[in-house]
Amino acid sequence: MHIKKYLLKCLHRLQKGPGYTYKELLVWYCNNTNTHGPKRIICEGPKKKAMWFLITLLFTSLVCWEWGVFIKTYLSWEVSVSLSIGFKTMDFPAGPICNASPFQYSKVKHLLKDLDELMEAVLERILAPEQSYGNTSKALNSTIWNYTPLVLIDEQNPHHPVVLDLFGDNHNGSAPGRTCTAQACKVAMRLCSLNGTVCTFRNFTSATRAVTEWYLLQATNIFSQVPNQELVEMGYPAERLILACLFGPEPCSYRNFTSIFHPDYGNCYIFNWGMTEKALPSANPGAEFGLKLILDIGQDDYVPFLTSTAGARLMLHEQRSYPFIKDEGIYAMSGTETSIGVLVDKLERKGEPYSQCTMNGSDVPVRNLYSDYNTTYSIQACIRSCFQDHMIRNCSCGHYLYPLPRGQRYCNNREFPGWAYCYSHLRMSVAQRETCINMCKESCNDTQYKMTISMADWPSEASEDWIFHVLSQERDQSTNITLSRKGIVKLNIYFQEFNYRTIEESAANNIVWLLSNLGGQFGFWMGGSVLCLIEFGEILIDFVWITIIKLVAFAKSLRQRRAQACYAGPPPTVAELVEAHTNFSFEPDVAGPGPDPGTYPDEQTLPIPGTPPPNYDSLRLQPLDIIESDSEGDAV
Repeated sequence: MHIKKYLLKCLHRLQKGPGYTYKELLVWYCNNTNTHGPKRIICEGPKKKAMWFLITLLFTSLVCWEWGVFIKTYLSWEVSVSLSIGFKTMDFPAGPICNASPFQYSKVKHLLKDLDELMEAVLERILAPEQSYGNTSKALNSTIWNYTPLVLIDEQNPHHPVVLDLFGDNHNGSAPGRTCTAQACKVAMRLCSLNGTVCTFRNFTSATRAVTEWYLLQATNIFSQVPNQELVEMGYPAERLILACLFGPEPCSYRNFTSIFHPDYGNCYIFNWGMTEKALPSANPGAEFGLKLILDIGQDDYVPFLTSTAGARLMLHEQRSYPFIKDEGIYAMSGTETSIGVLVDKLERKGEPYSQCTMNGSDVPVRNLYSDYNTTYSIQACIRSCFQDHMIRNCSCGHYLYPLPRGQRYCNNREFPGWAYCYSHLRMSVAQRETCINMCKESCNDTQYKMTISMADWPSEASEDWIFHVLSQERDQSTNITLSRKGIVKLNIYFQEFNYRTIEESAANNIVWLLSNLGGQFGFWMGGSVLCLIEFGEILIDFVWITIIKLVAFAKSLRQRRAQACYAGPPPTVAELVEAHTNFSFEPDVAGPGPDPGTYPDEQTLPIPGTPPPNYDSLRLQPLDIIESDSEGDAV
């Protein structure tokens, strides 16, 4: 009841207020608004009315356009970058050290025996094709060769190139025994699907690159079938790789390093990873307070065809993050002292909706395969996990260079004969790369270490004799020199200074900027404020009320017209309607000529008439639109 009374009051005040028609409402708004312009439209003469109407319409359109530009700019979520420099004691970065060769050749020679013999025969065919084709060498293991052979493509006729197999029968109708020199032909790798019906050729501009890629592909097939523990034992142990260690004034050893197996570089050893112990701080900047290492890379025991680079591979990264040494690392050359000065950059990105960065990777729709190492999220880990996921879905096996999900197997020629073709096709797929890049996100907080590298020969000619004697004695208690310049690397890693740069993103256009510009343009062009917008909102509400009243009145008049259409004259009163169905004398009904006598059977009594209602018209309701009020607040 209270709600109904309140609505009636609101309706009555609306009728008594700005007006009952749209024109009256508009005139009332122009008379009472605080916005410049509308008052002049109704107060001036006809010509000035037209002029002020056009000016007001023009400036209103201009304000709406500028508001749209500002709102669009705000919703573009642009950022501004600020650079600040700080100074504090910092934790020393994690530093993985790896050998360029992943394995000791003396320990993997039995696994690569057939492959190495095949590789030597391939080099003979490429370098001296005439002699090698006529030479009846010992039988080679053709099982490896049949899966992914190398071929020579004769492109003397570009429209009809001729493909020549290095060992088997020639193809494409070429003459038997036809040879081709390295200058006239291109070396390519033939990759075929599982059933051999679809084959592609991966061309190389250099035979060196071709045989290296081919050997790496075949070695991947071999090592993928070896248990991980055996692979670790085939790599370089920490006590052989790390000869001397000094962190600031404190001595250290290989026991201060955390071991991790990297598929590209074998056993890697990370200093100050912070996985089990607290990260070590750096006492002061400068070379004397950094990490000093002497490494023995053992170049004499490198795998000849697997590794063509000699040296140590290293990088610097945050604690508890996985090291992607192949992509982000640097080489330290043997026979030199490499000094690495470090500067720190901290990146702080804005999250949603300003950028697509992620705090911890929980909102990335890619399973992080590197989470088994208990490391933090990185975009490199996401991209590699995404590629491995595509590899498993398309090739039914995982690649040896990436972590393997549980329940899956690494690709090899014996179980998955067509994996090389599938891997090559997936690796060259632009759609696959774009899919992974779109799914992965950058980390919102990141720390980058900028390195300044300098090198010098070490040891010098004057001191190499006694240095090698001492190092040989410390390594294997030998009185003779067992180390040489080609196997020794010295490293110095230190902070250049404790100044660090923070690169921080902030919102270029915040809500204060938006409101200031919206209000400034509205006040400049129309002299309005927030109260003027409230007035405009009020007039919109009144417009809606008037529309509702007109719709209610239209619906009511429509019902009345339909009711009048049922009678020829004016509508009957209540008494007349009742009299037509009432017998005032209470006399028995007499059967007349009207209804059929069979309507009421003989054994059934006639209906008894009811008591008539009063005969007056006071119950007729008056329409809502003529309600009058005795006062401003109460409706009658």
